[in-house]
Amino acid sequence: MKSFTQVTGLVAPMDRANVDTDMIIPKQFLKSIKRTGFGKNLFDELRYLDEGQPDQDCSHRPLNPNFPLNQRRYQGSTVLLARANFGCGSSREHAPWALEDFGFRCVIAPSFADIFYNNCFKNGLLPVVLPEPVVEKLFQQLYANDGYQLTVDLEAQAVTTPDGEVFTFEVDDFRKHCLLKGLDDIGLTLEQADAIKAYEAKRRQEAPWLFDAVKAETAKR
Repeated sequence: MKSFTQVTGLVAPMDRANVDTDMIIPKQFLKSIKRTGFGKNLFDELRYLDEGQPDQDCSHRPLNPNFPLNQRRYQGSTVLLARANFGCGSSREHAPWALEDFGFRCVIAPSFADIFYNNCFKNGLLPVVLPEPVVEKLFQQLYANDGYQLTVDLEAQAVTTPDGEVFTFEVDDFRKHCLLKGLDDIGLTLEQADAIKAYEAKRRQEAPWLFDAVKAETAKR
């Protein structure tokens, strides 16, 4: 998993509340569990004027010119500014996969659905909760300034605007540690690799018949 420390990047708007996970990545694209390749179908029903299909070449599909991610000023955005209850709906982990694969490193919103919020941390994407009046102010600045950028610093837990205004945000210490170090659940487990090996060696001495049984069962397969 990618670590997140600080990003200074172009901001794109998702100016609607209650954006659910099916809007983020529609259900027909959930057949793969590779975590990559979903970026081209991010917000598929909003980005394109036709109906998308799995494994489809999207390079020649008709684009919706009114959708922000299709507009020149937002190309290369790494920060998504959203409204309340972002990521609601079904608990598909493909939603943060699609956002991260597209190039976003951070989503800022007044609130997030709980499962989506948790999944973001496990996939290298930082969800930042700021008060609704602050988010509204950022939207106004974003629309008024072409090339609008924000700096998001996880260590300092701060969002800084181009004019130097700073907004702090809360984040759980454990989640912060994992994201700073780039540790998902597997990475956390591997941090204890030496202890796991020592335990297995001890158990092999205490109950060798267990390992013999596992070895025999594996051989049958």
